Amino acid sequence: MLQDKWVERGKNVIMNTYNRFPITLTEGKGVYAKDTNGKRYLDFVSGIAVNALGYGNKAMGEALASQVNKMMHCSNLYWNIPGIEAAEMLINNSVFDKVFFCNSGAEAIEGSLKLARKYGRKVRGEGCYEIITMKQSFHGRTLGAITATGQPKYQKDLNPLLDGVLYAQYNDFESIKELVSDKTCAILLEPIQGEGGIYPAQKEFLAKIRKLCDETDILLMYDEVQCGIGRTGHLFAYEAYDIAPDVIALAKGLGGGFPIGAMMSVKKCSDTFIPGDHASTFGGNHMATTAAKVVLDTLLNDNLLANVKKQGNYLKEQLNILKEKYDVVKDIRGIGLMQGIELSIPIGNLIKACMDKGLLLVGAGPNVIRFVPPLIIEEEDIKKAILILEEAIREV
Repeated sequence: MLQDKWVERGKNVIMNTYNRFPITLTEGKGVYAKDTNGKRYLDFVSGIAVNALGYGNKAMGEALASQVNKMMHCSNLYWNIPGIEAAEMLINNSVFDKVFFCNSGAEAIEGSLKLARKYGRKVRGEGCYEIITMKQSFHGRTLGAITATGQPKYQKDLNPLLDGVLYAQYNDFESIKELVSDKTCAILLEPIQGEGGIYPAQKEFLAKIRKLCDETDILLMYDEVQCGIGRTGHLFAYEAYDIAPDVIALAKGLGGGFPIGAMMSVKKCSDTFIPGDHASTFGGNHMATTAAKVVLDTLLNDNLLANVKKQGNYLKEQLNILKEKYDVVKDIRGIGLMQGIELSIPIGNLIKACMDKGLLLVGAGPNVIRFVPPLIIEEEDIKKAILILEEAIREV
């Protein structure tokens, strides 16, 4: 691999919070990214499920270029048209009543946690503040989100954490039921656990939680930051189960590469916040919501959701063929274009070998490779990725 001067320059000035690969990406087109040495990579990371429309999308470029010359930001003290239009698109295509825009998934989760606690106090009084989350979950890096994350490795050296967060076992309804009390205001989970290893929820598990929340007036909150916005072949992951939450957190693919987050809620809790309760200086700005409009329009009107289902099925088929051929492959799981392949060996060397061969992959824990390519991926791209992966498996 050719030396990249930008790697050393970056190490000198940027905090060491990522184990970065020694390449610097500069541009992309479609499902390919290019580094400073001109090497092209087939990208099955897509910014970790962010670049939903791939690179160089013409409609995105034109929309952002047009908006940047009009206005980028005006403060939420005033209304802005792209923000209203993006909110209408989200609300009109979901079960939700209102949306709050922010800048990231972690912020969307923080807003959800605040909304849940305020709602709990409204319906049950001061003692109703506990939130049940899942073990092996991941909800973000801010202090509230990291407390909600059910993985101690992410919480190391950050104590004391937020009080009143309890952890249940994913896909185990009884472990949730045991934790529910008059103090419980919400249950938070990912329909597909991402960082925890690509584990989809069982439909019966979600149905039982939905019933419990309805009976006890507890908010059911989904973190769809990674699995939402088309990734499952549905606009929202909850549609794959036909079991909707009361509150949903979105980000990643919603902006197609432009930073944006959103929290949406149903009518019974959408007016829990009043002016002064929550805010975001840059949330819902002209540029971010313009990007979201392009993503949503493409998903809803360009047959892209059908492509996700088709290519997701093909990807799973090809991964299962690898499972039949190689004992090192232990499991294949996921929905749509959010798939995971579990191996019996650590994945670090395998991911590096694939990168050297021109394929970008990302892990989801020490033994799981996750596949979250742009939603525009085609069969030929998947075939090429599988060939590279298989070659790397034989070598590692």
